[in-house]
Amino acid sequence: MDTESYVRELAARAKAAARELARASSASKDAALRAMADAIEAEAATLKEHNAADLAAGREAGLSAALIDRLELTDKRIAAMADGLRQVAALPDPVGAVIGGGVRPNGLRITKVRVPLGVVAIIYESRPNVTADAAALCLKAGNGVILRGGKEAIRSNQAIWHLLQAGLAAAGLPADAVALVETTDRSAVDALITADGLVDVVIPRGGEGLIRRVAQRATVPVIKHYKGVCHVYVEATADPAMAEAICLNAKCQRPGTCNAMETLLVHRAIAPQFLPPVAVRLAEAGVELRGCPRTCELVPDAKAAAQTDWAEEYLDLVLAVRVVDSTEQAVEHIERYGSAHSDAIVTTDLREADTFVQGVDSAAVYVNASTRFTDGYEFGMGAEIGISTDKLHARGPMGLEELTTYKFVVHGHGQLRG
Repeated sequence: MDTESYVRELAARAKAAARELARASSASKDAALRAMADAIEAEAATLKEHNAADLAAGREAGLSAALIDRLELTDKRIAAMADGLRQVAALPDPVGAVIGGGVRPNGLRITKVRVPLGVVAIIYESRPNVTADAAALCLKAGNGVILRGGKEAIRSNQAIWHLLQAGLAAAGLPADAVALVETTDRSAVDALITADGLVDVVIPRGGEGLIRRVAQRATVPVIKHYKGVCHVYVEATADPAMAEAICLNAKCQRPGTCNAMETLLVHRAIAPQFLPPVAVRLAEAGVELRGCPRTCELVPDAKAAAQTDWAEEYLDLVLAVRVVDSTEQAVEHIERYGSAHSDAIVTTDLREADTFVQGVDSAAVYVNASTRFTDGYEFGMGAEIGISTDKLHARGPMGLEELTTYKFVVHGHGQLRG
């Protein structure tokens, strides 16, 4: 069977399973999720074996340290996968929830009700834990899901998928409700994103190149998760110790993620006091600084930033640094170079905080906290399907509600329109 036929058959089976899943009870969906979590914990050693093979192949292929970090399944990450499945099981079922409506003067009773999207295709790179997170959320929201991970994680993804299948079987739910594209042929992506009538929405997660390619070629609706050029702005009144801790966390805690800080903006009034010591701490953590002229005067070891650095998503221990004259200039910089993902201000001035929050048009805006919290797990969603930088349908971490749409149910007693 050629790749296009294979993908369309997979999608047709997922479509049929989605219709069945849309009518499944909350109890059966939750039972499946708990069984999946149990299977992942029980088979942790096996998962690590398959993941080790992917890691070895990735290193041989020359993957960056950041991508290797995304690919690795540690004991902690495997435990987090299982925990995420159980958290999703514990969340309220969005399907069938009434979100609006009322009774019209003519007696028509109109109810706005949450319903599943249908079949969701997830195209992602590197991080095998996405396999479990995406399956959990789509299942709970009553959607069929087609998972297409990157070739660098194929063994890990297959191993996780088999455990998810075991969970579906244990709860008596259709196996095709969670499908995995097992070919690494790139033409499978094109077949998936043009499967009109079979796939209802595509969510690409990965590098900017992948997302733009999907958005340009897809005939199926796309919810985009573009790059994360995230900023932390240290305002003039910021507490230096707090600002330093936030900057180190936002950049160094896990630099290969889309919510890690890529540019540090510092008000000129606090820059002489703040930048030299924080530069030492960042250097100790292995961070390379690329600064504006004023930054380089204060931190002689910093490299001069090129114009391209301000819009760069490094996903690595590299940080662009700029000294600005005001909060308004910081907002202007973010508007010009940011990606509308996550941006933060560190300040003790409420008016400056309000100016920043109102001026920065990003999916998540923080006051005195690290950008690393932009995450479905941290936001109490159990997991996330991704972090949307779109404005239509969903924005920011996408949880259960974002994986549903709605329909209007209208009850009457013979009304006719005049």
